[in-house]
Amino acid sequence: MLIWAYTLSGVVIVSLISLVGIVTLFFNKNRLEKMLIYLVSLSAGTLLGDAFIHLIPEALEDTENTLSPSIFILVGILLFFLLEKLIHWRHCHEVACDKHPHPFSYMILFGDSIHNFIDGLIIAASFLVSIPLGIATTIAVIFHEIPQEIGDFGSLVYGGFSKLRALVLNLLTALAAILGAILVLVLNFSSENLVKFLVPFAAGGFIYIALSDLIPELKKHSEIKKTLGQIVMFIVGIGIMLTLVFFE
Repeated sequence: MLIWAYTLSGVVIVSLISLVGIVTLFFNKNRLEKMLIYLVSLSAGTLLGDAFIHLIPEALEDTENTLSPSIFILVGILLFFLLEKLIHWRHCHEVACDKHPHPFSYMILFGDSIHNFIDGLIIAASFLVSIPLGIATTIAVIFHEIPQEIGDFGSLVYGGFSKLRALVLNLLTALAAILGAILVLVLNFSSENLVKFLVPFAAGGFIYIALSDLIPELKKHSEIKKTLGQIVMFIVGIGIMLTLVFFE
């Protein structure tokens, strides 16, 4: 029961990180709208940084067969492409608003759900090894989630969701971490094989979202000042993910 208590406490704390966007409630509408494009840029940087600095190296770690992770990455890209096609087919192509958000908003939610599910698997598996390792893993995940959740929240609002709806949906995707943790605890199994597939799969999804959906949105704003700001925030996103390597 002690392992259950520590694990569920850890994943609940990680899930609550998704509410970090609540700070935007203190900004007025005009100021928030000016910030959103830079948060989209931050999101693109953190997604690519996460994929190339964390997920792909983790997928290649302790494996002699580098072909399998590569295939799973491509599967992730292909599945996210097909998912976006399905969303477009049912999308009414109206101006983005809370009732008609951009398709990439749903892509971010789907990608986040998978990522959070993986976090839950890893946290629970770590606590099954030892409580100190579980605590260390939880702390690493928390530092990892904060910048990504801020960027993702901004992207959801930019994509048409209201701030309140974006907060609620972000929280719901974060709860996938609890599902992943419970799955490991109930079955009391090693999540290694599942993680070997999900990690590169998530990397492929993040690469697709960043390159196919977020960066094209950034290209719509060609003003020099905005472009420089976007580049800075993009680099900041990658830099944060790079810095986290030393803490993890």
